[in-house]
Amino acid sequence: MLQKHNFGAGPCILPQPVLDQAALAVKRWDKAGLSVLEISHRSPEFEEVVKETENLVRELLDVPEDYSVLFLQGGASMQFCMVAMNFLQGSGKTAAYLDGGYFGEKAIKEARLFGDVQIVASGHTYIPTDYTIPADSAYFHCTSNNTIEGTEMFAFPETGVPVICDMSSDIFSRKVDVRQFALIYAGAQKNMGPAGMTLVIAKNSFLDRVNHAVPSMLDYRVYRDNGSLYNTPPVFSIYAAMLNLRWLKDRGGVKFACLENQAKAQLLYDEIDRNPLFYGLAERPHRSVMNVTFRMQDESREADFLAYAAAQGMVGIRGYRTVGGFRASLYNALPYASVQALVNCMSTYGNH
Repeated sequence: MLQKHNFGAGPCILPQPVLDQAALAVKRWDKAGLSVLEISHRSPEFEEVVKETENLVRELLDVPEDYSVLFLQGGASMQFCMVAMNFLQGSGKTAAYLDGGYFGEKAIKEARLFGDVQIVASGHTYIPTDYTIPADSAYFHCTSNNTIEGTEMFAFPETGVPVICDMSSDIFSRKVDVRQFALIYAGAQKNMGPAGMTLVIAKNSFLDRVNHAVPSMLDYRVYRDNGSLYNTPPVFSIYAAMLNLRWLKDRGGVKFACLENQAKAQLLYDEIDRNPLFYGLAERPHRSVMNVTFRMQDESREADFLAYAAAQGMVGIRGYRTVGGFRASLYNALPYASVQALVNCMSTYGNH
């Protein structure tokens, strides 16, 4: 059987041991004697899962005690409106947004439903750095990794304004200082597990600033005060995330993942820069470690290369529909050998 190499941008590749354990638990989770799909979210067994998952997040990211770790639903896209509903609406202030690409634009669109938004800078193939965040902003919002054009923020602005960051596609791939942020959010389906769960890490004093009415299902404090169990949570997604974070911890944690991810990205970028058939889309200082975007010099050959790569087991390298070309997502669970296989495809394509 042809070996498949999964470069999909999300849902992401998951480690084989995690898939194996999750598959067994779908049939029968020994701890409960039932399928993990049918256990009660109020059961002691699942409450242990929630607690262990929270503890793993705290340990792997060094989350301070005065921050809450929450497991929500609705994906990162729900956070686009939830952030503004909580912290912009009723504040009498303007929110500052960095437009770093497609998902930054979506966040801005939703925030404008709840108040004034100022775009302090915009850049899709690079990360803007020459901008000023107004000191009286309700908050500053940024997206740490642009999965569409393939750029990544390697440093964050120092400001007295609360910083909110969408880290959906690079969380757990590198070390970040959680203390720099008032709130971090991330969809699970990149480096954590299957879609369904959204991780939120928030400073409690920031959450407590909210002094207007917010619907219970969109109020961070409600989830905090109910241990993420205000309503039925995405049980399976949280369980699979727990398994995946265990796997990450056993491999050496975020520090190990960062070194491995940098090596994978370097291997692929070296081929893009060496091979005259291809060129990278993102400006070099801002190239993402997680999502490598590239095109062919002769765009008429891209469909042929896609077919050639697919015949050798490459999956998920078609570029996003608004950008075209190719995108290879190098999430934590993707082996170095898979990147080498893609590089081999690129280097041999001209001779086929």
